[in-house]
Amino acid sequence: FPESTKNQKILLSGVFGPYGVDDEFGRKENIMELYHNQVTKAQGPASFRFHHRSFGLYFIAANLNSDVTVLDFPSRKRFAREIEKGSYDMVGISFIMPNVDKAREMARIVREKSPSTEIILGGHGAAIEGVEQLIDCDHVVKGEGIRWMREHLGQDTEAPIKHPTLPSAEWMSILGVPLTGPASSLLVPGVGCVNGCNFCSTSHFFGKSYTPFLESGKALFETARRIADERGTDSFFVMDENFLKDRQRALDLLSEMERNRRFFRFHIFSSAETITAFGLDNLVRLGVDLVWIGFESRSRQSFFAKNQGIDARKLVQGLRDRGIAVLASGILCMEHHTPENMQEDIDFLVNLEPDFAQFMLLTPIPVTALYLDHQHRGLLRKDLPYRDWHGQKHLSYHHPAFNNEEPEKWINHAFRQDYEENSSSMFRMAETAIRGYEHLAAMTGRDACLETRLVQCRDKARFWSVILPAVSRNAVNSLERKRSDALSERATLLFGKGLWERAAGFATITLAGLWKLRIKIFGDRLQPKTIFTLSLIHISEPTRPELVSRMPSSA
Repeated sequence: FPESTKNQKILLSGVFGPYGVDDEFGRKENIMELYHNQVTKAQGPASFRFHHRSFGLYFIAANLNSDVTVLDFPSRKRFAREIEKGSYDMVGISFIMPNVDKAREMARIVREKSPSTEIILGGHGAAIEGVEQLIDCDHVVKGEGIRWMREHLGQDTEAPIKHPTLPSAEWMSILGVPLTGPASSLLVPGVGCVNGCNFCSTSHFFGKSYTPFLESGKALFETARRIADERGTDSFFVMDENFLKDRQRALDLLSEMERNRRFFRFHIFSSAETITAFGLDNLVRLGVDLVWIGFESRSRQSFFAKNQGIDARKLVQGLRDRGIAVLASGILCMEHHTPENMQEDIDFLVNLEPDFAQFMLLTPIPVTALYLDHQHRGLLRKDLPYRDWHGQKHLSYHHPAFNNEEPEKWINHAFRQDYEENSSSMFRMAETAIRGYEHLAAMTGRDACLETRLVQCRDKARFWSVILPAVSRNAVNSLERKRSDALSERATLLFGKGLWERAAGFATITLAGLWKLRIKIFGDRLQPKTIFTLSLIHISEPTRPELVSRMPSSA
């Protein structure tokens, strides 16, 4: 590479905090937590609390032959300090649409403190039409960022993709019980999706095509083995929009695991039709622990080819019977929805009885076919700031059947109904693990692969069962309390209940009580710690006071 590009000093940064608060830069509904933002948000103290890094920045940093620093979850002061002292040639700012005001402020800080520094915008927020006029910048990257940065720096755009070693989550807890040990590792086989659902920003952002980073099952296996050895965990969160779409690659990965007798476990995203084509028993062998499925809607007026001919409830229950947790997602306030028919789609998703249910308001994101259609028909709301386009409160388009206040009431109702009827996701995860263990234990003639999966499922079931006493004590209603107690007895019959299990059960009750008290006094917002990465050496910085948002600094 040219020596000049090696000497380029680059900062890649996510947007600043605090997150999930109402201020001049953001909204309280835009929480920097995937689960607590849009999956388990109604479950109170039982909500899953995980923080996830800005993964794309680390991938870009690992694939440039330059001096690259990554700054994740900074405060505004921390970002400004880094600009002042860093003498950077380029600053890349990654953001999503609701964080456009934060990106604008960060660009202003760069211009003020380092006028000669190039400003590069990326992430899904870069798809905003006319973003160059909204934010003072030099370049906007729309699509896959590694190739763009390599080309911009005059480096080899065809060089192999290097997969960094990263945890999939930080600071994980449920009911105040910390999930100890290393988090699952991140595995990114590729970006994009060919299904091209009209609302999907990821599919359209990458041109309704798929760009593989790991093209074969062998490449997947070798990368997973390297990362697993480095981090000491065989569990992976697979960030790929529709992992099973390349069926042969997944089968080849399974063959590599069986040949090497190294059996990893995966959390994946896949559509109903690809799951069905791959086969549920093959998923067990592959080691899938959780699958995220977009069911979207069952209404006749909505048409999603990926779900045609699929018995959704049979699929979900078949997966859970095999120990595979299901996160089912649905869309509310679609164009055909009215106050009279939307309950049908809520009931549909809740009646699937998935481990998790995600509800989102239909939001036409720039670059999607849905956005272009709404724009053409004059439906887009010009009065709604981008910071409110987060899909949890307001509609960003004019809907004839709903006023400005109703969508939030509907989505909160949907989350609450799922919680009250299906109990906490914590309970459901424990139930799925036990069902999976019972399924595998009943099988005869298990080979080495299935023997390993049995042990993994047993360990998972025992782990989740320990929290059941706390679930029962903090149940949303008498139904969940009854279910939790019955499941706890079922677990005792399967695994016994020794001194350690009793002590752990008591500890979870105590921790849950402390967590509820903490929420009552300080609120439930958690701010991630700033992560400073220099040459892929990660430094987790102490949480600064301005990031805490009513939480003590120990959070």
